[in-house]
Amino acid sequence: MTRFPDPDVTPDGPAYEGRLLARPDDEVVDQGIGFDLGTLVSRRGILGIVGLGAGAVALAACSPLATSAATPSASATPTTTGTPTLTATASASAALPAGEIPDETAGPYLGDGSNGPDVLEQSGIIRRDLRTSLGGTAVVEGVPAEVTLRITDMASGDAPFAGVAVYAWHCDAQGRYSMYSDGVEGETWLRGVQVADSDGQVTFTTIVPGCYAGRWPHIHFEVYPDAASITDAGNAIATSQLALPQAMLESVYALPAYDGSARNLSGVSLASDNVFGEDGGALQMATVTGDASAGYAASLVVRVDTATTPSAGAAPGRP
Repeated sequence: MTRFPDPDVTPDGPAYEGRLLARPDDEVVDQGIGFDLGTLVSRRGILGIVGLGAGAVALAACSPLATSAATPSASATPTTTGTPTLTATASASAALPAGEIPDETAGPYLGDGSNGPDVLEQSGIIRRDLRTSLGGTAVVEGVPAEVTLRITDMASGDAPFAGVAVYAWHCDAQGRYSMYSDGVEGETWLRGVQVADSDGQVTFTTIVPGCYAGRWPHIHFEVYPDAASITDAGNAIATSQLALPQAMLESVYALPAYDGSARNLSGVSLASDNVFGEDGGALQMATVTGDASAGYAASLVVRVDTATTPSAGAAPGRP
């Protein structure tokens, strides 16, 4: 059973780390995103939230992201469900893509409040490890993956876009989306937010997504100006998708946990995909290292141009 932190009893009511609870009758982890952000600021200072690197839940202690000028690397203890020790960095010295990250549909399962369920209003959504539901302990089955996005600000000469908040989400090994798919409507796994550090980087601990019929395997993400902006989907300054390479997917989909994914992958290609088909995912294809037994590290440089108007949004079907 998950052990939540206990509030302190004060003359003015229950408090946590010297701050009165916004919802006195609820658990500390259910105080809302505003309280979470205030707690993070009190722990690390205003500059600390810009460099936020890791956290299992919003009230957990955070550790800074590892950064490196080397190419992405990966190492892990072989497992499909355990905690990986993978590291992934998108080198600040790596060549930039040729253009802005393409605007793409967020799909019908975005969970940002624009079409129903809103995970971004929930406590604990600012987290690194996405493999459990918020407040839960059961880890989603699948091959471990560390996914690093390095966000650059094209309007500032491609400087690292420090402080932006990135919301990432994707399906599980069976192609299901938490909050939407039959039987997992009450789950919130494989969804979370990270705040970019001084190098413009965010890293998520997750799993390799499965392949459902009609789509190339992908990870959705939205970029927001800052963490306070995530409670309104209209604040997103970029919405796109990360693509994964075929050789990696074929290795992963040979595993029993991904039953059906190999068959679905054989029926689609990057050229025929309704999102990546225009250019074969040239600006969205992750650089990947690792293997199916130890896990993978994937990285992508995401150039965001705030001088352009975002054009992406939700759409019917299963993008």
